[in-house]
Amino acid sequence: TEIDWKAYMEEVEGFANGTLDYTQLKGDTGPLVYPAGFVYIFLGLYYATGRGADIRLAQYLFAGLYLLNLLLVFRIYCRTNRVPPYVFFFMCCASYRIHSIFVLRLFNDPVAMAILFLAINLFLEERWSWGCLLFSLAVSVKMNILLFAPGLLFLLLQRFGLLGCIPKLCICALLQVILGLPFLLVNPVGYLTRSFDLGRQFQFKWTVNWRFLPEEVFQNRAFHAVLLLAHLAGLGLFALHRWHRSKESILALLKDPAERKHPSPPLTIVFVLFSSNFLGVCCSRSLHYQFYVWYFHTLPYLLWCTPTAKLAHMPKVLLLGVIELCWNTYPSTVCSSLSLHICHGLVLLQLWYGTAPPPALHTPPPSRRPAAISKKAQ
Repeated sequence: TEIDWKAYMEEVEGFANGTLDYTQLKGDTGPLVYPAGFVYIFLGLYYATGRGADIRLAQYLFAGLYLLNLLLVFRIYCRTNRVPPYVFFFMCCASYRIHSIFVLRLFNDPVAMAILFLAINLFLEERWSWGCLLFSLAVSVKMNILLFAPGLLFLLLQRFGLLGCIPKLCICALLQVILGLPFLLVNPVGYLTRSFDLGRQFQFKWTVNWRFLPEEVFQNRAFHAVLLLAHLAGLGLFALHRWHRSKESILALLKDPAERKHPSPPLTIVFVLFSSNFLGVCCSRSLHYQFYVWYFHTLPYLLWCTPTAKLAHMPKVLLLGVIELCWNTYPSTVCSSLSLHICHGLVLLQLWYGTAPPPALHTPPPSRRPAAISKKAQ
């Protein structure tokens, strides 16, 4: 259980010793492949835990992070008021895998997600600049946060228009430059290729979602391209037909909100961001066990954000249970990976059909009968 923690400590130890060439920062599991925000945060943990030696203290710190993460998630759910209270029991107590990812394995994924949930809380408070700053900080810890980026871009365009959202995007970009500046000045190509490597190959033995495929298909670049196209197509369909509810063309998002003829009805920030991330998870080239935290805390909302009949609650709870079972099957099997895709497909179908825009109201044609003439007019 100490493998990843020790690798993290070895990676940041090189930076602590003055190494600024990103290609020279390595650990037992290989080269450092996370952006600069990861280095600074885990460097703090490196010093706080006696150069990484006090693992028990690190686990206490991550237990605190776990509780903070739950607080941030609960605050989001209280604002949406969609999920029945009993579901929170499953979120808190029923996931061995999530507890392991946070407190036992000390992965960086929970750190990135906690910062992301803090950013979403700020978006809900209409503090978009601070939210974008925290969103960018989460990206600098791990790139999976970029799966939320298409939804965030849509929300920024809807809220501010093209010109208005440019300053928010500049906040995101500027923070990345500031955090990466020490490494960019020494070896900019090395930093960018290592920390934002979108073409990195994953090992077949760790995959949770594609175990039923032959390994040569799993590693095939054509397969990766198909997944990317499916991801882009899914984002396009949701943006056009589920996120965009105005009568105007989606290109109207580029206008200033005050100049739009048909303003969009109030849109759930959480729905756009969570569904954007979920589409990315469904089309991921590979899901490793620690990646479960990428979307675990969003699943209750995704399942209950649509109108739910009383008899439909139990199948949704069952779906949560099957997903949990798939993630707790180690090593993954053909059955577990297929079951996970089936569950993801059912969630997507519910999001698509359960959030369909209401049918347009047709006003009845005016009556052809002449209006009655009043006695006074006669």
